[in-house]
Amino acid sequence: MRITVPAGGVGAARFLRGLRRAAPEAEITVIGNTGDDITLFGLRVCPDLDTVMYTLGGGINEDQGWGRDAETFSIRAELAAYEASPDWFTLGDKDFATHIRRSQLLADGEPLSAVTEALGRRWRPGVRLLPMSDDPVETHVVLAGPEGRVVHFQEWWVRMHAATPAAQIVASGAERARPAPGVLEAIEAADVVLFPPSNPVVSIGTILAVPGIRAAVAARTVVGVSPIIGGSPVRGMADACLAAIGVDTSAAAVAAHYGPELIDGWLVDDEDKAAADDPALAGIAVRVLPLLMRDLPATTAIARAALDLALELRER
Repeated sequence: MRITVPAGGVGAARFLRGLRRAAPEAEITVIGNTGDDITLFGLRVCPDLDTVMYTLGGGINEDQGWGRDAETFSIRAELAAYEASPDWFTLGDKDFATHIRRSQLLADGEPLSAVTEALGRRWRPGVRLLPMSDDPVETHVVLAGPEGRVVHFQEWWVRMHAATPAAQIVASGAERARPAPGVLEAIEAADVVLFPPSNPVVSIGTILAVPGIRAAVAARTVVGVSPIIGGSPVRGMADACLAAIGVDTSAAAVAAHYGPELIDGWLVDDEDKAAADDPALAGIAVRVLPLLMRDLPATTAIARAALDLALELRER
């Protein structure tokens, strides 16, 4: 069985860990969001790709869900002593090594897809991990207010904690980007496509903004897992992103935002069971089950439910 998963960071990585256990014989391809990528201290940082790689490779900081385990911060302290900026984005010593090596390979002319494959040879994540594009795409946020100042998504998310409302969220460069080698082929060859509980605006939405990807996904059987439980994001500040595009923070509203032309099935938590009868979701098969990824068995059950629904819908 071939499964393709467009993925953001922490939520997607944890879901993928459950999916590997739920479908151990499956060929899983992960299309990683690169809109969060940023250059810091002259190094190219790819947060979502790294979070998936570290999580599935056994090197993640389990408590926070990102960054390396047993991390130290000597380099950060030295940079602070030099008054280097920015000081709001935390990189640990082990993490720096990943970004140094990535930047070396990129400087040698290797595309991001080849660099990601090279880094993955160390971690052996058990999935094929592809960036959505080799071309530069960065998510920028237009801040609400008379000035309409534009900041990188990471500054808005990490430094500002999304406290200033976003008037607009833009995937800068997406319209000119091309899917990375293997991306469209992985979607077209997939028996099913699964949307993990990733941010629908700046993770899944950014991936779908790359020309050709949305159409390819829409042609497959697609089941998504709601990132919203009981009117709140499971993790992070997805509500601030949804507000920027005029979508309510609810499981039903996110499914309606994707629409039946894109997704065939949708998993919602017990708290959101009313979504199963929501007329706005006509044409989308809704299933209700506990969606908190408390541990690996719970996460595996969620992944199994998503896969079972996708296979059921594929046979219709």
